[in-house]
Amino acid sequence: MNITPTTENRPRQKDNNDDKSNFVGFANLPSQIHRKITKRGFEFTVMVVGESGLGKATLINNLFLTDLYPERHIPTAQEKLRQSVKIDASTVEIEERGVKVRLTIVDTLGYGDNLNGTENYKSLSNYIDNQFERYLKDESGLNRRNIADNRIHCLLYFISSFTRGLKPLDIECMKALHHKVNIVPIIAKADALTTIELIRMKQTILQQIHDNHIEIYQIPDCDSDEDEELKEKNLELKKCIPFAIISSERTYEVGGKHIQGRMYPWGLVEVENNNYSDFLKLRSMLIIHMQDLQEVTHEVYYENYRSNKLQLKKFIDNDEKQKKLIQEKDIELRRMQDILAKMQEHLTEKQK
Repeated sequence: MNITPTTENRPRQKDNNDDKSNFVGFANLPSQIHRKITKRGFEFTVMVVGESGLGKATLINNLFLTDLYPERHIPTAQEKLRQSVKIDASTVEIEERGVKVRLTIVDTLGYGDNLNGTENYKSLSNYIDNQFERYLKDESGLNRRNIADNRIHCLLYFISSFTRGLKPLDIECMKALHHKVNIVPIIAKADALTTIELIRMKQTILQQIHDNHIEIYQIPDCDSDEDEELKEKNLELKKCIPFAIISSERTYEVGGKHIQGRMYPWGLVEVENNNYSDFLKLRSMLIIHMQDLQEVTHEVYYENYRSNKLQLKKFIDNDEKQKKLIQEKDIELRRMQDILAKMQEHLTEKQK
């Protein structure tokens, strides 16, 4: 087999190209969803979390066929020890066959590099809350029709394949965020594992998630009127969690086709080969269940935040009323004391 490396990444083609491999797949959404969003387009925000070196940026570029990080700075070991978590949001407009998507990727630079683990997920939690607060203020304003939705709809949590399971930091972070965002666990650089090792690692991670009462995103069942092919595909997606991913920036020419993959002395590992990579299944999950991810964010996590804020406001308002009432009673008491003192003084003078 003749394999020729190429230097360029696979570009995203224009709408008039019939090659499906050059499309993310937004145009292939279920028909009822497709009809709704073709008219107005939609916004989708993904946060990527994981230690440096797990291929987060590469996976995002592979998933959405774009280059969000053309000039990314890779920090040295000394810089990693000093730096705190830096949150960086990048937005790109994608259009496929009439479907417009405003995709925002929120990267968490420096996560896991700082010795203080608590600071790692506090920054993420604060950022998620800030987006809820921003949406709440916009929703309470006058112009409610044109609200920009920057809430985090999906959090891709990258797990190192070298640890064979979740580390304490992974567990702490997921427990701190699982009631605020849809968490999708990902095993990064899965080509470092054998088939048996990968199966065992998936089982270990799911058991750790269960034992620590962590709630990850649950892929919903298909509607009863959906076709059998989609139902079977949905079952396959459920079985894949956590998704085992291989990503690469290199493209190789094999038999006249351009294939993204990783080259080893024994052969080429393809990013999109379902035999050992869940890459295509992860992309399918994000596309098929994109609307559900948005709805869960709005109807569950945002509503929880909104409800808590309203309860807190009510408590503060009641507390302020109580304080005001106490102040008024204090003023009235002092006034009565002054009157009594004057009456006592008047009686004393009369007795003299």
